[in-house]
Amino acid sequence: MVNLTTKAWLDEHLSELPEWQQDAFRQFGQMIADPANRYPCVPGRQGFLSNNLRFGFAAEPSSEQAIIDVAQLLQQYGGYSRETGKYASLVIFFNTPPEATASPYSVEEYEHIFWSVLSKVSANDTAPWPEHIATDPSDPSWEFCYEGHPYFAFCGTPAHEVRNSRRTPYFLIAFQPRWVFDELNDSTPSGRNMKKTIRHKLLEYDGIPAHPSLKWYGQADNREWQQYFLRDDESAPSKCPFTKMKNKFKALGVHFHK
Repeated sequence: MVNLTTKAWLDEHLSELPEWQQDAFRQFGQMIADPANRYPCVPGRQGFLSNNLRFGFAAEPSSEQAIIDVAQLLQQYGGYSRETGKYASLVIFFNTPPEATASPYSVEEYEHIFWSVLSKVSANDTAPWPEHIATDPSDPSWEFCYEGHPYFAFCGTPAHEVRNSRRTPYFLIAFQPRWVFDELNDSTPSGRNMKKTIRHKLLEYDGIPAHPSLKWYGQADNREWQQYFLRDDESAPSKCPFTKMKNKFKALGVHFHK
């Protein structure tokens, strides 16, 4: 059984965890809370510093145990997220210690693993899909959901070499509750200002223009799924892998014990 943790708890008990978990959290903290304040995701940094984020650790991402771990963490987090603060997010580190010379997987392989994790978790979700969220990923209002809670999913990997903002020492998926964006959208002055700040910092951090898939939720030409996993170049899959993979796993009867 995996459990949610806070930064405050981890700061005090980190030495009690397995070495890879200590390393994953320590390096993540050094990245997101760097003294120069370079990390481009302002809400993410604020969430980390204010103890709003929740953390979990999962098995090797291509394993069945990883699916069980992610589902359990989302179950614990779903109805509880609003109590954690306005910069809420669930950050899950996977057991993928970086090799001495290269990442264990390529960016493309991590992309497949990422969609496999989301699809398998969703294929085993018995809760009804939220009525206000489209079930078709090609719809601008679509978002990944679990147990009735919609999330924006962010993936980072140790294989990214160009987009530093998507490079993390360990394979990582962050689930940001959709309600966090209620005040961070293009219809509010604070949302527009935040977007400008993040885009400026993103350009400095990555050293290349923002990926063309980055848009606002609800825009007619926006596809949320394209923003979940950004490749090092400007390309994106022609179709969302989520629905096809989810239906495949359901048809195959892929199940796990929560």
